[in-house]
Amino acid sequence: MATDLTQLRNIGIIAHIDAGKTTVTEQMLFASGAKHRAGEVDKGTTTTDDDAEEEERGITIYSACVAFPWKKVSINLIDTPGHVDFTAEVERSLRVLDGAVVVFSAREGVEAQSETVWRQANKYGVPRIAFVNKLDREGADFFGVLGQIENRLGARPVALQIPVGQGPAHTKDPLRGVIDLIRMKMLTFPGGRQDMRVVEEEVPEESLKEAQEWREKLLETLYDFSNDLMERALAEEPIPEKLIHKVIRNATTLQLIQPVLCGSALHGVGVQPLMDGVAAYLPNPLEMPPVKGTNPLGKSKKKGGDEERGEPPRIFRKPDPKEPFCALVFKILPYKTGDLYWIRIYSGELKPNSRMLNAGKNKKENVAQLWRIHATKKDEQLTGAQAGDICAVIGLRESVTGDTLCDTREPILLESIEFPDTVISMAIEPESMADKKKLAGVLEMLRKQDPTFHAEENDETGQTLISGMGELHLEVIQHRLLRDFKLNVKVHRPRVSYRETVGCAAEVVGECKRLHNGVQHTASLKLRVEPFVATGPLAAHAPPVMVSIDPNHGLPNEFLNVVMEELETAAGGGGTLGFPLMRMKVTVLGGEVHETESTDIAFRTATNQAFDQGLRKAGLVLLEPIMNLEISTPDEHVGDLVGDLQQRRAIIHQTEARGTDTVLHAEAPLASLFGYSSAMRSLSQGRAGCSMTPSGYAPAPNEVVKRFLGE
Repeated sequence: MATDLTQLRNIGIIAHIDAGKTTVTEQMLFASGAKHRAGEVDKGTTTTDDDAEEEERGITIYSACVAFPWKKVSINLIDTPGHVDFTAEVERSLRVLDGAVVVFSAREGVEAQSETVWRQANKYGVPRIAFVNKLDREGADFFGVLGQIENRLGARPVALQIPVGQGPAHTKDPLRGVIDLIRMKMLTFPGGRQDMRVVEEEVPEESLKEAQEWREKLLETLYDFSNDLMERALAEEPIPEKLIHKVIRNATTLQLIQPVLCGSALHGVGVQPLMDGVAAYLPNPLEMPPVKGTNPLGKSKKKGGDEERGEPPRIFRKPDPKEPFCALVFKILPYKTGDLYWIRIYSGELKPNSRMLNAGKNKKENVAQLWRIHATKKDEQLTGAQAGDICAVIGLRESVTGDTLCDTREPILLESIEFPDTVISMAIEPESMADKKKLAGVLEMLRKQDPTFHAEENDETGQTLISGMGELHLEVIQHRLLRDFKLNVKVHRPRVSYRETVGCAAEVVGECKRLHNGVQHTASLKLRVEPFVATGPLAAHAPPVMVSIDPNHGLPNEFLNVVMEELETAAGGGGTLGFPLMRMKVTVLGGEVHETESTDIAFRTATNQAFDQGLRKAGLVLLEPIMNLEISTPDEHVGDLVGDLQQRRAIIHQTEARGTDTVLHAEAPLASLFGYSSAMRSLSQGRAGCSMTPSGYAPAPNEVVKRFLGE
C-alpha cells in the first residue's frame, strides 16, 4: 500500500555524547506504543544500542533506524552516536534525512560535538528542532542553554515551552512540568517514564508572568514571518493556534528558526510534546526541494544546457513515485542472508527482484529483497518502497556507501557523501599464518561498512596498518576482531597521520634526455610549487594539492594532458617523508618540445623530476593534526589539568564557568594526546569530562621533523 508522504517524517536524533539521545529515542518508542517498556542505557536494554560494545560502554557507536507511528504520522528515526570518533555515522545520516532533533543537556549546554553536528546539519540544509534535556539535573539552566544556542551556534532558537522548576526532586524548585507557550497550559507527567499520561492544567499563578513574557517573545519572532499574524496582533485580535503552528512550520522548514522544547527523557517529561513538535514542524518528503544530480553519461537532452557552460548537465527529481527511480546507499551492514544496504529513495518506486543501475560505476545491480529497517528486528519484508522511504535492500554486489542507484533508462548521479580524513593509525598483525588470510577478508568487510576506517598491508614488515578517527574508534575495531571474528592480533602503538606541505614558492625545471631502446626521448618542463590554502565557498571541495596551468604555457595539448595526468599521480603519491601532501599548489608554467625527439615518456620523466625538485627546493613542512579540546572539571582540579595540558604542547584559548564547573577550551597536537582520557580522570579523581574534535593541521616542531629524518 502506498504511503501518504505528507504523513511521513524522516528524522535523526543528533547531539554531543551523553546529552541523552538514546534515552529520548527509547521514550519515543514507548510513548508511541512500539515498546511495552522504555529501555535504559545504563542497563543495556535499549533498542538502538544493541551491539555488545555499545551495551558495555553505555554509548552509541552505530547509527540505528527505528520506525514507529505517532498519532496520524509515521516516523523513521535514526539514533546517531555523539562521540567524535563516530562522526561518519552522523554525516551519512544527515545526508539522507529531512529533519533532525538536536538534544542538548540542560546542565552542560552547547558542547564541542554539539557545534560539530550543528555544522553538519547546516551543510546538508536539514531543518531542526531542539530539545533541552536533563532539566531534572543539578545545575540545569534552560534559559542559559537557549542563549548558548543563539550565540555559539549562530542559530535563531524560539522557545515553544519553558520549564516549571529546574533541578532534582530534593531541591527547592524541582522540575515539575513544562508550560506550552502556544496554548498557555501547564503540562505534567505524573507517572514518570513508564507512564504515557500527560495532564493539562492551568498555568500556576507564580509562573504566569514569566510565561506571558516568553509567549510575547515567541510571537514577536513569528511576526517577521507572517503579515497575517502581525495584522491580527496590531488589531489586538485573538491569534488562532492553527495560524501559530503554520507559521512555525513554514519558518522551521525554511531553516529560519529552530523551535526549542524541553523536559527530562529519563523521567518521561516532555517527550510526547516533542513528538507532537516533530509531526507539526519538521517537513515531510514532499516539502523538501527536488534532489539534484548530474547525468553520469555527460549528455543533456536539451540544447543550451549546462554542458555548454563547461558543467556536467544537472537533473532534478521530485519526491514523487511517478518520477524515474533514484536512491542513495548510505550504510552497509552484514546480515545472515547477505549484506544489508540501507538506502534513501528520493524518487520513483522500487520492487523486489528488480534491476537497477549503479550510476557512478556504470554497473547493473540486482535488488533481490526489500526490508523495513527497525534496529535489530529485520523481520518485516516489503513488497515495495517508494519516494521518501528509508529501507534496506539485499542483493547488491558492487555498491558502497555514497553510491547512487537509479533507473537503467534514466540515469542520474547524486552527490555522494564526504567523510573526514583519518587522523590516527596503528599496526596490527595476526598471531598465526592461518589468521592472515581471514584478517584480510574481515578488514575488507569492515572497510565497506565504515567509510572512515582504512586498512592496508605493508609488504616489507608484514604488518597491517589500520587507520581511523581516534583511539576509541580503533579500540572498537580491535575488540570486534576478537569478539565477532575470533581473530587474535598483536597491536602496536598508534601513530599519527601526518601531512606534508612546502614552506615557500619555488620554480624548477625538469629535463629528460635519454636514449632508450635506440630511441631518443627529450623534454623539458617548468613548474612552480608553492603553499596554498583554498578559501571561500569552494574550499570544502578543493583537492589537497591544486594543479593549475599558466595560460601562456605553450605546450601542445597531447603533451599537456600527459603532464597533468602525471602531476595528479605524483601529488597523490606523498611527499619527501612519504606522508600525503596538502595545502599546496603546482602550476605548469611551460616547457620545451623537440620537433622529433619529444615523447610521452620524456614528458612523464621530466614532470616527475620537476615535481621532486620542486618539493626539495620549496622546503619540507611537516603538518600534524590538531584537536580541539573542551574539558569540564570542578574548580579544584583546574590547576593540575592546565599544568598537564601545557606539558602536552596545548594552547588554552579560554576558560568559562558553566554551573559549578570550569570549562577549558584548548587546542593540542593529537600526537601528545594518546592516553589523555586516563590521565585526565586520574588528575581529577574521575570528575572531569573531555571531548575532542579535529581542528585542522599545523606545522610540527623541528624535533618531530628531525626524528622522521633520522637526525
